[in-house]
This record gives sequence, structure tokens and C-alpha cells, in this order.
Amino acid sequence: MATKSRLHIPRASARPGEKPDFSYLELSPAGSVDRPPVDARTRDIENLSSDMVRVLDENHEAVGPWKPDFDARQLQVSLRWMMLVRAFDRRMWQIQRQGRISFYMESAGEEAVSIAQAVALRPGDMCFPSYRNQGLYLYRGTKLVDMMCQCLSNTRDMCKGRQMPIMYHNRNANVFSISGNLCTQYPHAVGWAMASALKGEDHIAASWVGDGSTAEADFHYALTFAAIYQAPVILNVVNNQWAISTFQGTAGGERRPFAARGLGLGIPGIRVDGNDFLAVYAVTLWAADRARRGGGPTLIELVTYRGGAHSTSDDPSKYRPKDEWAEFPLGDPVERLKLHLISEGAWSEEKHEELEKELRDEVLAAWKEAQRFGTMTEGPFLDPSLMFDDVYAEMPAHLEEQRRQMLAIED
Repeated sequence: MATKSRLHIPRASARPGEKPDFSYLELSPAGSVDRPPVDARTRDIENLSSDMVRVLDENHEAVGPWKPDFDARQLQVSLRWMMLVRAFDRRMWQIQRQGRISFYMESAGEEAVSIAQAVALRPGDMCFPSYRNQGLYLYRGTKLVDMMCQCLSNTRDMCKGRQMPIMYHNRNANVFSISGNLCTQYPHAVGWAMASALKGEDHIAASWVGDGSTAEADFHYALTFAAIYQAPVILNVVNNQWAISTFQGTAGGERRPFAARGLGLGIPGIRVDGNDFLAVYAVTLWAADRARRGGGPTLIELVTYRGGAHSTSDDPSKYRPKDEWAEFPLGDPVERLKLHLISEGAWSEEKHEELEKELRDEVLAAWKEAQRFGTMTEGPFLDPSLMFDDVYAEMPAHLEEQRRQMLAIED
């Protein structure tokens, strides 16, 4: 008797009230994945797209061929950056809940992605971030005050009130503006990388999207151009298991890892423990070296977990178990790097607590300064006539008339 075809509907492994279930997540033991030469052919390293590169083992020791050459001081500085990101996020989340900014998105659980990759890239490399890459902005020199002022849309807002909160940019630091239209930054990154290659430079581009954004057409356009023209670009997929309330399987994560998406085009893919700072750094450095030597693009899947809500507009208790983050098998990236340093005799719980307080005070001081440039309810307020600037080299007559009318109304 012939069977009828059935439509498959991806289901999350657990829902509210159920026990968290990460049995679907395929892990590799720390240190078990070989590190190939950067000039290896894609066909010879396909295993990297399904295995998982990990450096920190269960005893918090760094093991295996991907172990990077870091000294304790470098790791302490990196830990500080990750902790600063978390302190900044927590303060801004509280501020939004107090009604003092309109919107915020935190990167809890994903701090190693931005900081480790920022450390691995060079200052001349161009970054096209997504909306959980605040660590990238901070590491590249964007001041806490400036990021807060952008969220306040005040007189010091880098975007002059033209963007919603958390859509930062930093031209001087080679960090492109964040876009609310998901995945648009992928084609931009590939185009920039192609231009760098045409000019004979050794600068590369890097971009980040979430697992859900891999279903966007721009994702596939970017991969196609990157493969054909061998653009020197790193394309990162931050697989944090959830695209708002949609489980990563809906974007195709059930069938094969996201790192395998480029294999059909000849793009090597690497799947890495996104909560292991050392592994993320090592994989990013490998892909960057490959790109600089003319090896073309690499697709990196960073397996992590979105510890908090998607945004301040979201309630994750409606679609996933309340304690799911605590059960995530790859743990907390900040805690793991802390424990690694402690195991090396280069850190302690007391130093960690002292640094947490220091960073909380630093963030609070920045917030007090940011408010001096205006808030949502208290001046000084942004000049609305700025909306007409920076659009045309020479302002058209109809916009001149509109600005004149607006100023007349204000008077």
C-alpha cells in the first residue's frame, strides 16, 4: 500500500513547562578536531562544517590543535571586555524597563562571539555587524557614552535621531551601521571585500547574521558572489537557537549545520563552539589568514545560546523553558573564560567580583554623562531640522521649502 507524503513542521525540542532538551545538538570533544592548513581545499575539509571546533575542555583547560598562543594578560583583558559588554547590557535593559529609552537588545550569552572575533581581526578590516555585536563596537573604540546617546536619540546621537536604538555605527573604526532589515549587511560585506581585492589590499571584510536570517534571499546572494569572485570575507552565522520565537530548525538547522550552507558553492564551513573564547578566536584567525592569502570566503557557524529575550519587546517565557539557558551544554562564555584563567592560576573569584563592581561603576558614570546631552523627556533636544542634512550634496528646492515651513511652524 502506497504511503502519502507528509508536510514536515519543525518543532522546538522543548516548550514552556517542559524540561530543556538539547539532545539535537551534536558536540565534538574538546581538542578532537584537526586544524588544517589555510590553503586546504574545501572538499578536503568538509568535516569542519559538521564537527565542532572546541578548545576548552570540561576541566577548563585549553587543549588540541586549535589552542591559540595567548598569555594570561591577553586573556584577562579579553575577559574584561566581555564583562563590560554584559555590564553595559544589564544597565541599558534596566533603563529601558524604567521607560528612559524606548527599545534595547542585549547579547547575554553571546559575548565571546563579538570580542573573540574583534581580537582576531585587524583594525583595517571592515565589519558589517548585526544587532548583538555591541561588543565589537566597544572593542573598536566606540565610547559607552556615545552608544548610550544613540539609544537616547539626544544631541550627541551619532545617528542624529534617524535610527532606532542600538543601530550604532563607527566609520572611523571601520564598523558599518546596523540595519533593522535583516541580512542586508551580508551582500555589503561581500561587495566591500571584492573592492578590497580589486585594489590589491590585504584588508578583509566580516559580517554577522543570526540563524533565522539564513533563510533570507540576501544570504544566498552573498554566498554566490563570494564564491564566484573568491571575495576575502568571513561570513558568520550566529546560531543562538532562536530567531525571536522561532526555533532554529525552522531556518533549516535540523537537516545540516548552517556551516554546511556554502559547500555546494565551494565555500568551506567551520562549526565552532561560540561560547569558547579561545576556539572562536582561533577559527576566526584561521579564516582571516585564508582570506588574506587569496583563499576566498569562509562561512563560520558560531553555536551559542541567546540567554535573554530577543529584545525588550519580547517575552521568551511564552515559547521556551524558563531555565533553558542554564541547561545549555556549552555554558556561559564569561564563566568559562573566568574558570579557565582560574585554572591557570591567573585569576580568582575575588578579582572577578572586584572587576564586576568596577565595570558597573564605569557604566553608571557613562550613563550619568550621557543624560547631560538630553533624554526622551528632558532637554537639550535634538534639532529636528537635521533630518534634511546629509542626504544630498546640494539640497533640492522642495526640501529647502519643507525645511523653511518647518522652521516657520517652530517659530
